[in-house]
Amino acid sequence: MHTVELLAVARGEQPADLVLRNGRLVNVLSGDIEDTDVALYGGRIAGVGAGYAAIEEVDLQGAFIAPGLIDAHVHIESSLCLPAQFAAAVVPRGVTTVAADPHEIANVAGVAGVRYMAECSQNLPLQVVLMAPSAVPATHMETSGAILSAEDLAGLLEEGTVHGLAELMNFPGTVQGDPEVLAKIAAFNGRPRDGHAPALSGQLLNAYAAAGAGSDHECATVEEAAEKLARGFYVLIREATNARNLHRLLPLVNERNNRRLCFCTDDRMPGDLLTEGSIDHILREAISFGIEPATAFRMATLNSAEWFGLHDRGAVAPGRRADLMVFDDLRAPSATHVYAGGRLWAEGGRLLDEKSISQASVPAAVSSTVRVAWDGFDLRIPATGAYVRVIGSLENQVLTEERILEARIEDGQAVADPTRDILKMAVVDRHTASGSTGLGFIQGFGLRRGAIAGTIAHDHHNLIVIGADDESMTTAARTVAGMGGGLAISDGTESLAALPLPVAGLMSDRPLGAIRSDYDALLDAAHEFGSTIHDPFMAMSFMALEVIPKLKLTDQGLVDVEAFSFVDLFVEV
Repeated sequence: MHTVELLAVARGEQPADLVLRNGRLVNVLSGDIEDTDVALYGGRIAGVGAGYAAIEEVDLQGAFIAPGLIDAHVHIESSLCLPAQFAAAVVPRGVTTVAADPHEIANVAGVAGVRYMAECSQNLPLQVVLMAPSAVPATHMETSGAILSAEDLAGLLEEGTVHGLAELMNFPGTVQGDPEVLAKIAAFNGRPRDGHAPALSGQLLNAYAAAGAGSDHECATVEEAAEKLARGFYVLIREATNARNLHRLLPLVNERNNRRLCFCTDDRMPGDLLTEGSIDHILREAISFGIEPATAFRMATLNSAEWFGLHDRGAVAPGRRADLMVFDDLRAPSATHVYAGGRLWAEGGRLLDEKSISQASVPAAVSSTVRVAWDGFDLRIPATGAYVRVIGSLENQVLTEERILEARIEDGQAVADPTRDILKMAVVDRHTASGSTGLGFIQGFGLRRGAIAGTIAHDHHNLIVIGADDESMTTAARTVAGMGGGLAISDGTESLAALPLPVAGLMSDRPLGAIRSDYDALLDAAHEFGSTIHDPFMAMSFMALEVIPKLKLTDQGLVDVEAFSFVDLFVEV
């Protein structure tokens, strides 16, 4: 696209490629709804207003036009599918850009994993803006499949693979001035640097901001979000599968602060993605809550574009990318037509040409990634006390509690007690076959029998198992490993349902609909076994994440996140 020709179209001296006539523009710059035409040329918006001629015209008959939606923070891996299939799911909903953090695959396959995601994201109607994973591994208290240094990340930036620095999950290291963390931050001077600082406040929050973090998507209360806004952060309001913060935070939004608020999905599983949606779902919920539509659209488009320095999108204005969402109902926007780069890509909720979306082959670096030392596999916990620290899982939150509960002891071993919803949990190194295994207990999953297991365990993605008995846990773990990674549920020696995820143990190369079918079977079985959690597999995946309070389990042991140190399983009372 030549600027000279674009200007000629903008001046009205040359016909546009396409003019969308008789639309009602949601202008996120002015906050107005304009009755107008929009002229497109060379994948850009040439002009807004009447009087443009074009090679092709479409009469919108009063339908609304808005900028393509932007997801301010997402892990594509959490959809369990590759970028092409992810695009097929979200683009028909109006999402045309995502800021993606590939730290899931990076923790398994390192730089090769990041480059693979970049390769898979080429030539899609979805603009995937990759951020450099800042915490691989997340901390020293886990076994990870890779280590990414500041030099590695700077190399990814120099080659153009990444745009900025992804969430600074090691917030204790950031606040305390860890040299390696500071080196990563310095490598991205002048670039967006995302934060991740759950419950951080006061002077420690000041230090986090002073270090260079510029956003946060972990806010769980209005008070926390308001403080972070006041200290200079963009707040990315999250509505994920397991971390649902939207309705708690919407009361925060007002005319004074809405320009620093964005929307993100972070981690969404196939069922929620296909049934509820992506940023479009958050947008509808916000408007239904009472947020003025133009403001809600601004939070779903322009604000995110500005935070990431993507000034070529985020609004329907001359010179910007022709990423557009057309819809009929301002109070419940649902895309009828979606344009990406000036091309009509989706209509009626479906991509028009899925076959044109290429999918990269799966290299050895991101396959065959499950290595477990089965010879030493042992789930027994010798009882050395009467009370244990138990991870308290909280519905729709990634935060947990520390609960001190009486252990159930049989034949000198501490065992699960499903009658009190106390299940056994194990995290096993699946990267290096070291045999490293962390054992503990968890409450809140509700399984009365059986076990669930998977190789999705943020962010190290070791093999994680939660169950009512050791036999079921062993069966589930071996099933997952035998598939080369994935998710499974078992009862005794019987494997009841499974979902293979051969790409890094995180993703499938199958269509999202097929993935969802297998995933739904897993959920149905877990719910039949007594789990009341909306998505117990997603919830399980966060129980090993030792950078979110309060108590978590890695393959190295039980972690008190607030103290940032290991603690004993047994405790004197």
